Amino acid sequence: MDDEQLLRYSRHLLLPEIDIDGQEKWRQARILIIGAGGLGSAAGAYLAASGIGTLVLCDDDRVELSNLQRQILHSTERIGRLKVESARDTLAALNPDVNIHTHAARLSADALLEEARRADLILDCSDNFATRHAINRASVAARTPLGSGAVIGFSGQLAVFDPRPPNAPCYHCLFPEAADACTGTCSENGVFAPLVGIIGAWQAAEALKLLVGLPTLTATLLLLDARTAHTRRLTIPRDPACPVCCTPA
Repeated sequence: MDDEQLLRYSRHLLLPEIDIDGQEKWRQARILIIGAGGLGSAAGAYLAASGIGTLVLCDDDRVELSNLQRQILHSTERIGRLKVESARDTLAALNPDVNIHTHAARLSADALLEEARRADLILDCSDNFATRHAINRASVAARTPLGSGAVIGFSGQLAVFDPRPPNAPCYHCLFPEAADACTGTCSENGVFAPLVGIIGAWQAAEALKLLVGLPTLTATLLLLDARTAHTRRLTIPRDPACPVCCTPA
């Protein structure tokens, strides 16, 4: 790192759990972020500010006025622009050290798997279960850790799935695909704006910790009720019949 980077990241370098070695690991890391909305805004901003070397942003949506209540990478003058382009501009201004690649499309299963294989970690910042299950399948197939976040109303949840250890659970073990079919979206149920930022920032924190070997929420579901600030933690068991992460002997 040069003198400017040492100054930029100095508050992390002062932490013995991170230091120069950890910062260098972040500089060399590649993180795939699916979704450039509310969760992706908070997660992307903190990952870029922290010095992640490469961020890959995937989202096919355009900025709308109703997004601006919580999607802080975007602004009023960018309404109508592709979210990944708006996000790229904001993140590049925040930290020009970061390489940012964008996909303004819903990735096919093959393309998603290819990106998952190239990434050190995936963050699921999407807002629908079909996408979450597609991301999970790619994570398991590529053996790439996955940080999953979701917010609806005043309720938030966070979990980390690492497919590398034996007998590790995946997202499908927690939420079987058929059981998710009738769950609504933010546009149908509303969402408390600060909670999106909290969960998105927490996703970034879990990603940064995992990359430097600090304890994370692996195989743990964290539930947060923003009305009461009450949290719960639940251990996620592996489903021996899971069609995604368990294969017949």
